[in-house]
Amino acid sequence: MLLKNKKIIITAGASGIGYATAKVLDQRGAKVFVCDVDKKCVQKINNNKNYNIKAFLCNADEEKEVDNFFKVIKKITSTIDCLINNVGIAGPTGSIEKLSSENWNQTLKTNVISHFLFTKHCIPMLKKNKGGSIINISSTAGVFGFPLRSPYAVSKAATISFTKTAAMELGKYKIRVNSILPGVTKGRRMSKVIDAKAKYLGVSKKSIEKDFISMASMNCWIEEEDIGKLCSFLISDDSSTISGQSIAVDGNTLRAD
Repeated sequence: MLLKNKKIIITAGASGIGYATAKVLDQRGAKVFVCDVDKKCVQKINNNKNYNIKAFLCNADEEKEVDNFFKVIKKITSTIDCLINNVGIAGPTGSIEKLSSENWNQTLKTNVISHFLFTKHCIPMLKKNKGGSIINISSTAGVFGFPLRSPYAVSKAATISFTKTAAMELGKYKIRVNSILPGVTKGRRMSKVIDAKAKYLGVSKKSIEKDFISMASMNCWIEEEDIGKLCSFLISDDSSTISGQSIAVDGNTLRAD
């Protein structure tokens, strides 16, 4: 029970890395609140008696919906121990010269602005808690770049910078801010990325998948639960002096092309 009674908010937590993380944290004693735009997934979580995870409907892109989400959360608890900014989209696949400004704007709005909105609301709750943790889910793409996925790569680089800046601002309140950089993570989102790239280049999906895996020295997929396990450590008292860091869970990425 490493995280017994710790209260944690996870954005986009009803599927993928978010839900895998929520289950890891729940199993370790935390009280987990997730929000998501997917109504069916939210209902499914609330009907699942195997976990004590509470799910709420919220579009992280819309400031009013974020405001309303926190009004609901504050009726349940006045403090939290951790915010996990997990919400994000893959964005479009294509060369810079052919991408639309709409694609860029939407990717940055979801992957960067939403993190700002949730962090802004959570800071007072963390201060009232006398400290805690914020974890931003970035990507190795934010460090290495990602050909044909420029909006995504830029948004993840911005997440790393946001992490550093927030850590500097909030350290005096005993609020730690770190980012996690997943590598090639097995799941629905990566499957869609592989499909899109294969279609764009006119090659097989298997060749794209093989190429992605070969980018890391360990030549392996990252499991969604692996991200949850690192989150668990960064929330726990065992990481009480770790802040401002960007930690990769990627099997040691060597290249991104």
